[in-house]
Parts: sequence; structure tokens; C-alpha cells
Amino acid sequence: MTDLTLMTFAADPATVLPSLALLSHRVRVLPMDAASLVKMPENTILFIDARDDLASAKTLCRLIHASGLSTPIVLILTEGGFTVVNSTWGIADVVVSTASPAEVEGRLRLVSERGNSPLGGAGANAAGGESGTVSADGQIRSGDLVVDTNGYTASLHGHPIDLAYKEFELLKYLVQHPGRVFTRAQLLQEVWGYDYYGGTRTVDVHIRRLRAKLGGEYEHLIGTVRNVGYRFDPPEDEAGDASRAGSAAPSSSAAAPDQDAAGDLD
Repeated sequence: MTDLTLMTFAADPATVLPSLALLSHRVRVLPMDAASLVKMPENTILFIDARDDLASAKTLCRLIHASGLSTPIVLILTEGGFTVVNSTWGIADVVVSTASPAEVEGRLRLVSERGNSPLGGAGANAAGGESGTVSADGQIRSGDLVVDTNGYTASLHGHPIDLAYKEFELLKYLVQHPGRVFTRAQLLQEVWGYDYYGGTRTVDVHIRRLRAKLGGEYEHLIGTVRNVGYRFDPPEDEAGDASRAGSAAPSSSAAAPDQDAAGDLD
């Protein structure tokens, strides 16, 4: 039994690919939008309903690429859709909505065996392949930025950055996943935890503070993907530029307790 996810805007999901109902797989149905990526499990095969809206399907495929997810994607098409889809969509396979149960099962088997990963781990390679990797001494290095996961400190050019605890946790999480885009809801879940009841504006506030503490020359390391979320963009030159050496961040090293009042955030 395979875990499947179907993203569709159809009022009756059973009409999208009727053969799925005749197979013995678990099928989770989600709306076809970016917010659904948070609810999608890691080990699933994703079916995207592209029958009536190829443009939205293509946008969603690109978003999955940008998010660094390796989820195999199978597009559900009508015959006319085959004239538009190509390899740049980053999909594992296509299937017509009228496909028989035997054909759907065969395509699922092939996708599972190939272990399709559209990004090919591109996020981790964005800065020479080592960014995001925690070394034996608990440090993550990306250019001039060093995050010490054991000491809860971060530094630029050897100058410590004064970070509150959640600011440190947010920076650490982003640096551990270079190039991967996270929605605000994902960051809230991963950094603040399931028991946090604040709104997603909390993430925006902490991102703004992080950028301010990185300084104007390095604030671009925390990138924004419009209408989606945030990502860590490793510096292109891992060695750093000599002209940046004089740029120092604030001087306190340890991650201090968060002192945000709830009213300041939401």
C-alpha cells in the first residue's frame, strides 16, 4: 500500500482520477495551493489535478522545486494537456484522467522504483555542497557565517551576533536547509513547535530582526520568496570578500532569552 496525496480544486475528488478509488492505496485529498505543502507528508507520491488549470499546476510544480521537496509528482491530464507539459516541470510521470486501474498501478510502481527526486538535492549544493552540514564540533559554516549548535552562538567574520533564543533557532533551522523555501506556517511549526498559538506574523518579526542583526551587507542571506515564505541563500563566494572584513555584527555572543511581549507580535 502506497501513501498518495491528491491536490485538486474539484468539488468531487473521486471524479479526478476514478481509478484511484479502485486501488488499495491510502489517498489524502488537499486543496491545490501552497498552503497544502505544509500538510503533505514527506513519504508520499503527489498527484496534481492539471485537467482544467495547467497554469496553476505548473506554478505548483515550480513551488515544490523551490521548496526543496523531493516528492515525486504525477500530473493528471486530459489529452490536450500533453501538448504543454515538458521536462522543465520537474514531474515524475503523467497520466490521463481516464486511465485504467492497471495503468495507474503500473505508473505508481515505476515512480516508486525510480525514487524520483526532481531537485536532485540542489538546495544542499547551492554553496559548494557542504552548507547546512553540522560538523563534528557542532558548527554549521556558510561563507563567513558560523552557527554553533552546541554553544547556541552565531558569528560573522569571527564577530559574535547578539541573538535571542528564537532568533538563533530560526537562523539555525534556515542554515541547515540552504536554498529550501519554507512557508511561515512551516517555520512556525518547526521552530516554535506545535504548542505555539501565535500567528505567522511572529515569523515575519523574527526574520526582520535577524536581517537587522546580520547587517545591511548580509541581510540578503535570508531571502524572501514572494507569496510563499523565506529561505537561506548561501553566499556565492564561500571564502568571503576581503572588503567585508570590516563589517562587524553586534558584540554579544550567546543566544539570550526571547523578550518579545505577545502584543508586539500578533
